[in-house]
Amino acid sequence: MEKREIGIAGENAACAYLSKKGYLIENRNFRLNSGEIDIIAMDNDGCRVFVEVKTRKNRNFGNASEFVDYRKQNKIRQTALVYCGGECYMRFDIIEVYYHLVGDTMKIDEINHIEEAF
Repeated sequence: MEKREIGIAGENAACAYLSKKGYLIENRNFRLNSGEIDIIAMDNDGCRVFVEVKTRKNRNFGNASEFVDYRKQNKIRQTALVYCGGECYMRFDIIEVYYHLVGDTMKIDEINHIEEAF
């Protein structure tokens, strides 16, 4: 599998996970010049959740969430403000997706949802 295919599969797994929790997926891969947001969803309390998905094979180089640095967080915040048109009840989450490959098939080992990550 190519890197982009793995990323898409991770985002698909994250969307399925959120949907199972009752979240409504509003948008995916929302892009502006200021940045990109992987998933935009509405939780059960009416909070708009902006989700960064990080997909990794393992934790050999740290947790996947550690790769969402301050610069990336600021880009997500700026993009979220434009998406909301200024103000809305919002939260920023990270979903870590860990996997292994069986041939060309990606198997999900773990999904870790970090609410209010930044």
